[in-house]
Amino acid sequence: MHVGQKILLVEDDASIATVITAALEEEGFAVDRAESIVGRDRLLAQHRYAAMLTDVVLEDGDGIASLDPVRAENPDLPIIVLSAQNTLDTAVRATEIAAFEYFPKPFDLDELVHAVKQAARQSGVLSTPDAGEHDGGLPLVGRSQAMQGVYRMITRVLRNDLTVLVLGESGTGKELVAEAIHQLGHRKSGPFIAVNAAAIPHELIESELFGHEKGAFTGAVSQAIGKFEQANGGTLFLDEIGDMPLEAQTRLLRALQSGAIRRVGGRQEIAIDVRIVAATNRDLEPMIAAGRFREDLYYRLNVVPITLPPLRERRDDIPALVNHFLTQAASEGLARHTIDDGALARLSRFGWPGNVRELKNAVYRLALMARNDVIDGETVLSVLGEPREATPVSAESGFATVLSDWLRSNELPSGTLYHAAVAEIERPLFEHVLSQTGGNQVQAAKILGINRNTLRKRLTDLAIDPDACGD
Repeated sequence: MHVGQKILLVEDDASIATVITAALEEEGFAVDRAESIVGRDRLLAQHRYAAMLTDVVLEDGDGIASLDPVRAENPDLPIIVLSAQNTLDTAVRATEIAAFEYFPKPFDLDELVHAVKQAARQSGVLSTPDAGEHDGGLPLVGRSQAMQGVYRMITRVLRNDLTVLVLGESGTGKELVAEAIHQLGHRKSGPFIAVNAAAIPHELIESELFGHEKGAFTGAVSQAIGKFEQANGGTLFLDEIGDMPLEAQTRLLRALQSGAIRRVGGRQEIAIDVRIVAATNRDLEPMIAAGRFREDLYYRLNVVPITLPPLRERRDDIPALVNHFLTQAASEGLARHTIDDGALARLSRFGWPGNVRELKNAVYRLALMARNDVIDGETVLSVLGEPREATPVSAESGFATVLSDWLRSNELPSGTLYHAAVAEIERPLFEHVLSQTGGNQVQAAKILGINRNTLRKRLTDLAIDPDACGD
């Protein structure tokens, strides 16, 4: 129990204040409530509090913007921010004033009470960093519950250099998360360099990342500075990290462990100071089991995982995203439009397998094709057609049925089932692709999206003759 410890609650919503007060008083806290900034300051002048909870939008001003004098007078007071304005902007502003915790509304009451207990125990030990100048051009849009966890994770990595691994389907906005971490973090004055591992030929990726010396290989007519050196002092975003060949993975791991790189063909170790944010739409753990991704590199990258939800799990954000993209389209020369509720409702029923990227392209197409200033449901129907829901993968359809039949009809080998099942899948897959390429392993590896050496090893393990497949 926390008998005698006083908590200041700054909240103008009586129902929310009642619930929070009851929960805290049950834990033994004494709770004073203010409904405004003026009331807050009056109570702070009269009492010493173990922690303060504050809403952002109050009747007489901004609960965060007005905290400078509070911080000056009470530098050790833990502050917990509550807000219905649950955007990344609010989460970042809470971080900038060194809030002990940030809770978007609606919040989990048990989590809130737990945070207050922690704040009360640590009261008097918090320090206040200088609040950096805020960049209003935040790249992420959405206030859904699904995005709140993303925002909270972003704010936790802004003041440190922990490596971040962003996970999510294609088109969910993984690069935007990396940009937000850079723009809002302590490295924002440094460069932000992005490299897509899937877009670089495998034989050139090491040169792209680490640079090369003149004459290092055929065509290297001059020295080249790689992405690591270009990003020195800033952030390096490694997109589609799951597509990186094993040889490059080894060199990347060495660079992360040593904090230094060596250009291809070079002898000198070059110290680097970069923050690494990696991203992938692949499930890396099965790739590790299949020998296509280094386990030690995975653990080096997966220090702070941030998983972006697909758009179908955050449909509440579609109206905000649509209006954001309409404004963006107008700034890029397309006609300025608004959109009515009927059109938004129709857009919200689409499956959006391409996620936010697909939605953006659809909105730009609507902005181009719409004849009226207001985009309505009929316009959406004529330009985009009927809503298309994402087709769920059924355990009773297609390939899943075949695999289920195989599992039911075979004695399952304990301890090796995963590898046995993978082998059953790989054999017909490899044989089919090799037959299509006439036994050409380079082309087959390209079609499969795996490294040629990995393909060669798996063919050996499975005793598959590529020449026989090409007959």
